[in-house]
Amino acid sequence: METKLARIAQLSNENPNMVFTSVGHLIDRELLAKCHEEMDADKAVGIDGITKDAYSVMLEENLDNLMDRLKRRAYHPKPARRVEIPKDNGKTRPLSIYCYEDKIVQSALKRVLEAVFEPCFYEQMMGFRPGRSCHGALKMLDDQICGHMTNWVLDADIRGFFDNIDHEWMMKFVGARIKDPRILRLVSVMLKAGVVRDMVFEPTEQGSGQGSVCSPILANIYMHYVLLWWFNEIVVPNLEGYAGIVNYADDFVVCFQYKQEAVAFYERLKHRMAHFGLSLAEEKCRLIEFGRFAENNHRHRGEGKPETFDFLGFTHICSRTGNGYFKVRRKTSRKKFIKKCKDIFRRIGQMRTMKTKEIIAKLNEILIGYYHYYGVYGNYPAVIAFRWHVLKSLFYWLNRRSQKKSYNWNGFLDMVKFGHPLARPKTFYVYI
Repeated sequence: METKLARIAQLSNENPNMVFTSVGHLIDRELLAKCHEEMDADKAVGIDGITKDAYSVMLEENLDNLMDRLKRRAYHPKPARRVEIPKDNGKTRPLSIYCYEDKIVQSALKRVLEAVFEPCFYEQMMGFRPGRSCHGALKMLDDQICGHMTNWVLDADIRGFFDNIDHEWMMKFVGARIKDPRILRLVSVMLKAGVVRDMVFEPTEQGSGQGSVCSPILANIYMHYVLLWWFNEIVVPNLEGYAGIVNYADDFVVCFQYKQEAVAFYERLKHRMAHFGLSLAEEKCRLIEFGRFAENNHRHRGEGKPETFDFLGFTHICSRTGNGYFKVRRKTSRKKFIKKCKDIFRRIGQMRTMKTKEIIAKLNEILIGYYHYYGVYGNYPAVIAFRWHVLKSLFYWLNRRSQKKSYNWNGFLDMVKFGHPLARPKTFYVYI
């Protein structure tokens, strides 16, 4: 099966305009079994309450029955369970939790869609793609700002992207490269499956549920045609100066050499988004002067330091190396830092009844993950500050476990230094 999918990907790469009329047969019993095998057993369950273990009890019968329904086009996904996840700004983000069998079908469909569309995506699309990451996006942005004549940066934000994907346009975009009715039907019924919120069914006339296995690839397909293709094939060839873009899921930053071209692009972008059922959160969109000349230009105008912008959890700042060369310095964005500090304080409070050794082992897992993401050259002070907050939170909660105070500050520091060491910060990424 992997060989067949690889062959589809090769054909897609070699023939960018090729339309695939027969790929539905790739979703066979072998692929469904493989998707089941690789499914995470610890994920939340959908409205039917079936877990991976429960589905595995009669696995052969279940897969045979699922395959039969897929062949007869009698398969219909169940509605997703909708829950609300708190966001940094105090609002909530809707998360769709799908039934286990639907996750298997979504995983198989995702592999077919990726085989067809992945080779035609532009390099500037960095989210939810094999071999790409947030740090790859940051490195690309660094190259565009420091390695080209970038003087202006448009930091754009799409309002409720996943919730406002237009189903009709989504089907047209998928149909641009896949004409197999079996695949098109699966995409359509998954988009239209509906959700259950507070025991009440709600139809889904637009949007792609966050939490769906297919949602990332569908979002990339949508952004490919709405933004990336338009930018590379229509916008850039008609510009006089340099322009570059970096996209990660629904977040993107656009770099320009000339302000007038950046302003004109922003106006066209608003119309472009509206045409495809999307809108920009204009209160969050900012066009700022940013680049190698921004600092001098601001100083000559008496305007102080250049403005900064946030992207992928980092605040980007115009700075200089020790030799006086321009560079982009990054530090953890204030919003993300505060949220993470609140989260870790709450998390330690939940773990306070565990043994101290076990608490610190869990904290070290969290800290190492944090260092791997935020351990960027120039961000060391912010990473140190986060570890310091973890220390203070741990000290507080360990002394709240009983009426008797467990540690004084010096004794606590000796414990985390010699008894149960807390992972120390490390820089993993250098963008200069």
